[in-house]
Amino acid sequence: MEPPMEQSGGEQEPGAVRLLDLPWEDVLLPHVLNWVPLRQLLRLQRVSRAFRALVQLHLARLRRFDAAQVGSQIPRAALARLLRDAEGLQELALAPCHEWLSDEDLVPVLARNPQLRSVALAGCGQLSRRALGALAEGCPRLQRLSLAHCDWVDGLALRGLADRCPALEELDLTACRQLKDEAIVYLAQRRGAGLRSLSLAVNANVGDTAVQELARNCPQLEHLDLTGCLRVGSDGVRTLAEYCPALRSLRVRHCHHVAEPSLSRLRKRGVDIDVEPPLHQALVLLQDMAGFAPFVNLQV
Repeated sequence: MEPPMEQSGGEQEPGAVRLLDLPWEDVLLPHVLNWVPLRQLLRLQRVSRAFRALVQLHLARLRRFDAAQVGSQIPRAALARLLRDAEGLQELALAPCHEWLSDEDLVPVLARNPQLRSVALAGCGQLSRRALGALAEGCPRLQRLSLAHCDWVDGLALRGLADRCPALEELDLTACRQLKDEAIVYLAQRRGAGLRSLSLAVNANVGDTAVQELARNCPQLEHLDLTGCLRVGSDGVRTLAEYCPALRSLRVRHCHHVAEPSLSRLRKRGVDIDVEPPLHQALVLLQDMAGFAPFVNLQV
C-alpha cells in the first residue's frame, strides 16, 4: 500500500526520506509499529491524517489487544474506535473495561474475530450469558478463557462453553459463585481430555464430587486451584493423586477439610502445593539435607 502524501509544511533536504515514505506493508507495519506501545500509537495518530491512516491500518491488523496497554480506564467510545476494524484478533484482554463492558460492546467484536484463542474478561460483571454464548458459538478455536469474578456465570452458561469449545485448555472460574458440582462435572466430562489449567478458587459450592470427576476425566491437568473451596476434602485430593499424573501444582489453601496424608503422595511426586507440610516433616527434611536436627522449642 502506498502512503497518502501530504505537504510537509517545510523544506525537505534533497535525498532525505521521511518516515511515511517507507513502505507501509513491508516495513512500517511489521517492523516499526509492532514495537510501539498502543498508548503511544494513539498519540501518534493525532500528528496528521497520514499517521492516522497508518495507525488505523495497524489496528485493523492487530493479533493481540490488551486494554491495559491503553490505561487503567478506557472509555466505551475509545474501545469501539480501536476495535472497529479488527478482524484477525487472536488474543483479547478487557479487564480494564470491567465497570461498563456489556454484551452490546463485546458481542460485535467476537463476531468479527472468529480466530480468537485467548480471551480475558476477569471482573466484567455487566456481561451476561449471551456474551459467553456468542464466544462459544463464534470462536471454536478458543484455548484460554478467564471469567474470574464474573458472578453471572452459571451452570447453563458453562454448559454452552463446554459443548462448543473443543480446543479449551485453560479456564479461570475464580469466584464464579453460582457454579455447583453439577456444572463442573459436565465440564469435566465434555472437555476434560484437553484441560491443562483450571481455577475454581473461592467457589464455596464446589466439593469433592466435582474434584473427583475432574481427576477421572482430565489426564493432562497440570494446574488446579481450589483455594477457598470449603467443601473440598481429602477424598478429592486422593483421587487427583491417583488419576492425574501430569499435575504440577495444586492450590488448597483455606480448604480446611484437606488433611496432610492426602497431600503427601503428591508432594513425593514433586507437585507444588501452597500449603506447607507439618512442622515435624519440615524438620525431617532439613535433617536429611543438612545432616543435623536444629533445636526447636515446641513448648507452649
